[in-house]
Amino acid sequence: MKNMFENIKVIKRDGKKVDFDGSKIALAIKKGFDSVNQEEEIPKYSEQDINKVYNLVIEEIQKMDSQKIKIEDIQDLIEKHLKQEGYIDVFYSFAEYRERRAQSRKLFWDEKKQHKFLKALESLSLKKEKQDGSVISPMEMMVDYGSTISKEFAKSYMMKKKVANAQETGEIHIHDLNYMPLGTTTSSQINLPKIYDEGFNSRNLHIREPKDIMSYTALAVLVINLNQKEQHGCQAIPVFDYYMSRGVLYTFKKKFKQTIDDILAYTDLDKFAATNGIEREIERLESIEFDINIFNKYSRESTQLQRVFKIAYDSAIKKTEKETMQAMEAFMHNINVIDTNSGKEKLYPTINIGTDTSPEGRMITDKILDTIDFGIGDKENPVSPVVIFKVKEGINYNKEDVNYDLYKKALEVASRKMYPNFSFLDSKYNKKYYKKQNPDTEVAYNASNMRVIDNVIDDDKAMSARRGVLSYTTINLPRIAIKNSEMLNKEKGENQEKNYEPFFNELEEKLDLVKDQLLDRFEKQGNKKAADFPFFIGQGIWLDGEKAKEEDRIRKVIKQGTMIIGFLGLEECLIALTGKSHSSSKETQKLGLQIIGFMKNKVDEYSNKYSLNFNLMGVEDTKLAEEFMTLDKSIYGELKGITDKKAYTNSFYISENDDIQNENKIKVEAPYHELTNGGHKINIKLKEKTPENIEQIIKLLKENDVGYASFAG
Repeated sequence: MKNMFENIKVIKRDGKKVDFDGSKIALAIKKGFDSVNQEEEIPKYSEQDINKVYNLVIEEIQKMDSQKIKIEDIQDLIEKHLKQEGYIDVFYSFAEYRERRAQSRKLFWDEKKQHKFLKALESLSLKKEKQDGSVISPMEMMVDYGSTISKEFAKSYMMKKKVANAQETGEIHIHDLNYMPLGTTTSSQINLPKIYDEGFNSRNLHIREPKDIMSYTALAVLVINLNQKEQHGCQAIPVFDYYMSRGVLYTFKKKFKQTIDDILAYTDLDKFAATNGIEREIERLESIEFDINIFNKYSRESTQLQRVFKIAYDSAIKKTEKETMQAMEAFMHNINVIDTNSGKEKLYPTINIGTDTSPEGRMITDKILDTIDFGIGDKENPVSPVVIFKVKEGINYNKEDVNYDLYKKALEVASRKMYPNFSFLDSKYNKKYYKKQNPDTEVAYNASNMRVIDNVIDDDKAMSARRGVLSYTTINLPRIAIKNSEMLNKEKGENQEKNYEPFFNELEEKLDLVKDQLLDRFEKQGNKKAADFPFFIGQGIWLDGEKAKEEDRIRKVIKQGTMIIGFLGLEECLIALTGKSHSSSKETQKLGLQIIGFMKNKVDEYSNKYSLNFNLMGVEDTKLAEEFMTLDKSIYGELKGITDKKAYTNSFYISENDDIQNENKIKVEAPYHELTNGGHKINIKLKEKTPENIEQIIKLLKENDVGYASFAG
């Protein structure tokens, strides 16, 4: 179709001529069918029906043998074939829609962009229910209206036309487009001690530094919630165990002192106790593990009082463990209340744990695992936060490691709950950033599988904490492959050498297009003022944010973040190009790595050229995979192994329909982790849900240099 119609021009209503684009015709037909399907409990029509009408329209345009065609003529052809093929309800819906558009253009003839707004808002009236069948409330509908207006404003006024067209036709997907006019960024890895020290401000209220573990977790929820109001994506805590450990120490000190005071109050031993000295000694404690005999000097050699110190210590430890458990349960309960970024969409905060070897940090990890195991509410598995256990040699992976017992416990819990997830700090692309005694340099992931660590701006600030993602855009890989596949287009015989140059040429064009779009969005974000984000910038969630004055532009602060170019559907892309998947052919796997390697090299090129952080990510977004698939099926029909399913395969994953052993799956998918420095994951399905089996799989994951993994039953 590309060569057949490349010389045809479409004449718009204002007389302007534009290049013929078949995907826009498919999109118009799809919207007609969608308007009918939305009214049905079970969709009446499928993508095959859309593709049938689309092909008839395309065939008739081809027969015209003309170099130009009016847009009204194309719409007439759509109506003609809808009627001829018996899609009467779709025909009437399309015709009525077309008439409403005509009336709208009369109202907004001099303001064509306003017409687009009306067009988008009108579609909202068709929505009656959510996907789960519950009725959309008036408040949720209001959020929809605001989101729709914002999205149309972004497409009409804030991006180049070719970018808007690529978004509209499903060649790319700009994530969180409705937030573009607000200038918000996507996600953060939050350093809690930086916020807690000396307290912090929440609107007009100053919140004091927390002094016990209950306050530490309560304020962690508050910080996540406050920052969520000024960002639109997932929030994460990179080293939750480290950050909470001081709260455990504060709690222990309180319990220890109170227990000693209570015992002294009910005995006559207070006459032997140097209470002021005891209090000062407690305040000097830097750990909950210490030699209790250091308190003997305050006993005036009373053996009974020395025994009191030991009793008080044991009691304080038990009370601290109990309160820490309650704090972790409360954290899990409360974090599940943070549902949305706009009143509708569920967001999942993330906590990374497992590497703090202090007694306090170990207690945090231990109680988090207990909370997962026990469940919340009516012993339900918590849906939030996402918990990631970080695996590291010298800390928790080997038998002689301090936290090996916690690693084993994580395996036990995962065998019952399929949770927590696991990340690997010894992967060569993660290990190179790791610095002992600096937990902020440990690579951390979030619920969207995003990884933040690389920093071309400043090597000394290559860390996860106090950084995050600016925005991300996903490329539809299968679309590029289908358009440029010699095999599908029958341009070569089966035994002739395949030429992938057209594919790589268009892929490079799309990468450049997305790069420019991300840069444009970054400049708009950077032109916002610090006063627009009093918490995110004012409280220093990102590096040096607290140094910005209210009237300062925030570009200098947010440039430490990353811009991500994402992709999905590598499997279908490879099938379109070669007829085989990367799991079934070594040559196809080689091509897959070549494609993603090509993308990674381009992303690195952008980083070096602009001195900004561009990353590549394998995107896991099933809803988007379905949207890309639906539109491509409407255009190209049902292609075996490509568009003959519900959704494209996420990221660089092997299809779930592929009955492959986990060992082989790991060997195929693992090499892509190093190439996708902006985010990746491998999903492992377990047939045998035992700690021993999970441990063996984790060993394989680690040996194959995987960065991040999750398990499912």
